[in-house]
Order: sequence, then C-alpha cells, then structure tokens
Amino acid sequence: MTSRVSPRPQRVKLGIARTFQINRLFRGLSVLENVYLSVAERVGAAPSMFRPAGLRRDVVEESMHLLETLKLAENARHRISELPYGRQRLVELAIALGLKPEVLLLDEPAAGVPSAESHIILDAVDGLPRHIGVLIIDHDMDLVFRFASQITVLVNGAVFASGDPARSAANPDVRAVYLGQAAHG
Repeated sequence: MTSRVSPRPQRVKLGIARTFQINRLFRGLSVLENVYLSVAERVGAAPSMFRPAGLRRDVVEESMHLLETLKLAENARHRISELPYGRQRLVELAIALGLKPEVLLLDEPAAGVPSAESHIILDAVDGLPRHIGVLIIDHDMDLVFRFASQITVLVNGAVFASGDPARSAANPDVRAVYLGQAAHG
C-alpha cells in the first residue's frame, strides 16, 4: 500500500501558500494561536504541541512579529470569533506568511470586508515583502489594477488575453468581454 501525501503539504513544501475567499480559521482559538499553528508546522514544532504552545518561545516570537507587521498585535489574545471580518482576513494572511511562502495565492483578499475597512487588507497586501510572488484572483478591477504588474484574463477557464495592466485595460476585446464595455467605445 502506498501512502499519498495531501496536495496541501506538497504545495507548502514547494513554497506556495494561499488564502481563501471565505476564511478557514479556528474561531475558538486566539489570533496568536491561529498564527502559531502555521509557524509551528513550518519549523517542525507541531508534534510537540501536546505541550502548551507557549513553551516554544521562538515560535511565539515569530508569530507575534507577524502580528505586529500586520498591525494585529493588540488582538493577539482575542478569539477569532471576537474580531471583525476584516481583521480575520488579516489573520488569514498572517497564517499564510507564517509558512514563509515564495508564492502567495490570494483568493479575493477583500471579499466580504466592508468597503470602509477594505483599505486595511489592501495596505497589508501592498506591504508584503517584494521577494514573495503574489497571485491575486479577484473580480474587483480597481484592486487588480492597483497591484498587478501582469494580468491574465480568463473566459470560461481559458486564457483570453494576457499583458500589462495598461495593455489589458486598452484591449477592446477584454473591455467588451470582461469589463462590460462595448468594443467600439
């Protein structure tokens, strides 16, 4: 019998982390505990988690550093369920960063966040380390054009057009099909 490794651990070992359109956080755990789990898994401390999490000072310190970077340190001891949704999205980003990815996939990073709070998420995305490749999947064209250096337009799952943002926005076929504007104007 052969053992099959889940695609998630394989993806993480390849340096790829992701966030989801709808977050998958442990709502009964604190913000720090949620981030601690990803860091502990990455550094191989997860098997020792039968002991209290605080015993791995290095993991706690790295987790707190991530929370400070994303301006979540004051929420470290709060349960996820106590946070507004925008802050929960930041926790999910901290978890992904705790895996030290080379590539980060963000599935609609500001989805579900009230527009008055979406700048928090967008500022965090803008502040990501430049050595991390970021792939954003989103329908919010303002967000896409704010961050993209390259845009690939898909229609029915197939590549329709690809290029830099200015070229993509000027492409009459893209405008007609995706941006909802007539090709003639």
